[in-house]
Amino acid sequence: TDLTHLLRNSNSLHIRSSPNMETPSAAVTSAGGVHRNKPHFVLLSSPGTGHLIPILELGKRLVTHHDAAVTIFVVSSHSSQAETELTTDAAGPGGGELFNVVKIPPPDDLSAAIDPAATMVTRLFLVMREVRPTIRSGLLSLPVRPAGLIVDLFGTESFEIAAELGMAKYLLSTSNAWFTALAIHSPVLDGEVEGEYVDQKEPLEIPGCRSIRPDEVVDPMLDRKNRQYLEYIRTGLEFRKADGILINTWEDLEPTTLSALRNDEFFGRRVIEGDVLGIGPLVRPVEPNHSTQTINEPLFSWLDKQPNASVVYVCFGSGGTLSIEQQTELAWGLELSKQRFIWVVRQPTAESRYSAFFTSGNSGTDDGGATAELGLGSITGHSYGLPDGFLERTRHVGFVVPDWAPQAEILGHVAVGGFLCHGGWNSALESVRSGVPMMVWPLYAEQRLNATLLAEELRLAARTETAPWRGVVGREEVEGMVREVMTGEKGEGIRERVKVAQRSGEMAVERGSGSSYTALDMVVSKFRRGTA
Repeated sequence: TDLTHLLRNSNSLHIRSSPNMETPSAAVTSAGGVHRNKPHFVLLSSPGTGHLIPILELGKRLVTHHDAAVTIFVVSSHSSQAETELTTDAAGPGGGELFNVVKIPPPDDLSAAIDPAATMVTRLFLVMREVRPTIRSGLLSLPVRPAGLIVDLFGTESFEIAAELGMAKYLLSTSNAWFTALAIHSPVLDGEVEGEYVDQKEPLEIPGCRSIRPDEVVDPMLDRKNRQYLEYIRTGLEFRKADGILINTWEDLEPTTLSALRNDEFFGRRVIEGDVLGIGPLVRPVEPNHSTQTINEPLFSWLDKQPNASVVYVCFGSGGTLSIEQQTELAWGLELSKQRFIWVVRQPTAESRYSAFFTSGNSGTDDGGATAELGLGSITGHSYGLPDGFLERTRHVGFVVPDWAPQAEILGHVAVGGFLCHGGWNSALESVRSGVPMMVWPLYAEQRLNATLLAEELRLAARTETAPWRGVVGREEVEGMVREVMTGEKGEGIRERVKVAQRSGEMAVERGSGSSYTALDMVVSKFRRGTA
């Protein structure tokens, strides 16, 4: 597929500055919005909001803070409502054009190349592999050859294209530094560890970093015979070859791990070719959005009536799903806690913990159960695995939303005082940005690792005694955790630490002085000086 027409026709999205962004200085431009007299970067996002959000925010930061030119290639999923919202609503009112977003459709048919039972990780790697000819064509179609290509972890095979075209190649690690260190060290563990990682008796050591318990490794390390494991090890080797590794974290949040990644005794130049830079938090700002407020008016009207910090927001990311039994126990736990809540609920499934990732939302069916009309859609209690009468009994304290909700805006509302989430890194940073304490409930990907980092090291979250991947978390445990965070002494301590992290993240990205600002400016300055 040739991308020339996508770059030049009206379907390309022009991202505009939001009201509090600086519009870049005037520059000579050519077709496609490319600035000829500025360092030009192409950012490549794989499917999924956890990848797309930091890519979009990095693009905005490069343009508004560092006077670079940016084009973003987004490999879209077929049906993600969240991705659609992000790409179509990214244009803010007023201001000048920032960059183009070019949506690359996913391959039409991967059935010949992929097992129907393949994991999410395997599918994403295959999608990104199949669209490489399209990416190459798109890069060649740009009127000005980019200085650098920045990819997320699923796009590292496109490093070969960057090398072929004489472009610098950068990795954007959309997760934390601890995850990045594990990924880079995994090829070493592959040669050292015998048998399955989850069967090891001792923690897995990462040089200079916190060790990791065997059953809290990332999903691809759970089964060494699975294809996703081979893809993961390959990616860990490709991380090392990047001209720079940009991590969605900041110096004050993970100082020890970032130091280890730069230390020759542990990683450093003997393992990693490029600089390791914390450039986060890359997270969407909460800004007035008339469209979002109008579409979701019943939800925000309800929130406006609740006391400050009184509502628990419950959401398991754009793809997370629970079993029927677990969904029922969670519902009972929320009801028994007697706390106000917003719950983004999806139909339960026995297939996987991320089945919504590749399916469309708003798929509730009417099987004769009670139905709640909520303005954002209708939900049938039985089809969503909710207890009989749950919707009626909680109508005055809860707001149940089918499939999707505007998370950043909800977390930014003064009524929200807790976030029960899957521990995805993007969600965690959005919670920190809004000063909201977390309850982490990991489901897939690197979320078990994230949960340990957030709950045990950073102490910004609570977690259940029962690990969700080991068994069903009972209603009493859900009730106790929610009560403790919302009204207990432990929750107050978490809230105080989250506020400190919130301010730390704000300082990191401050223009001219923040550690993350300085790190990213160093990257752009290399190309501006011609020393990259």
